[in-house]
Amino acid sequence: MKLDSDKQVTSVANGVRNSVGFAWHPKSQQLWFTDNGRDHLGDYLPSDELNHVEREGEHFGYPFFHAQGLPDPHYGSAQYANKHKYSYKPATYKLGAHVAPLGMTFSTHSPNAHQHTLYIAEHGSWNSSQKVGYRVVALEIKDNKVVSHKPFVTGWLNNENHWGRPNDIIEDNDGSLLISDDYAGVIYRLSKDKPPSIK
Repeated sequence: MKLDSDKQVTSVANGVRNSVGFAWHPKSQQLWFTDNGRDHLGDYLPSDELNHVEREGEHFGYPFFHAQGLPDPHYGSAQYANKHKYSYKPATYKLGAHVAPLGMTFSTHSPNAHQHTLYIAEHGSWNSSQKVGYRVVALEIKDNKVVSHKPFVTGWLNNENHWGRPNDIIEDNDGSLLISDDYAGVIYRLSKDKPPSIK
């Protein structure tokens, strides 16, 4: 939501469950945001989401649908779908179930004017039978689509034991990345001349 000049509240995005991180695309200036999916549908469903707002007031499905059209076991039934007629916008990209995407930032030092790197801090799962997340991922965005999704910084999770949980990431003026860890209580600086691994 935002406050207009006359202090009225305007809804920018609806149907969002649990959004923590957001950033503006360096070129289009559109709002991009992470969204944590619901729990208790198993290890693999529903996926956490990356979304972006193209038009003010878009609806992203919650609580009726998750990720890219997965009906909710209760609210996605015909009873609710007929009662609440929304035009749902599916997730821009599925990040995987329970990875808990939190803070995110676009790099302003991208060498390609038509492709931009987005970094997302994955806080990590709390109720999966096997832990997932606990890392920073890098996504390449081109024409509002994810063309690449790779682990960028790892090392907080060793088998089923974790010693850190990244929760936010920002880019400094020199192009280095600052990664906060609310489990270890520290901030890491990742410079361009350092390999992307936390140990």
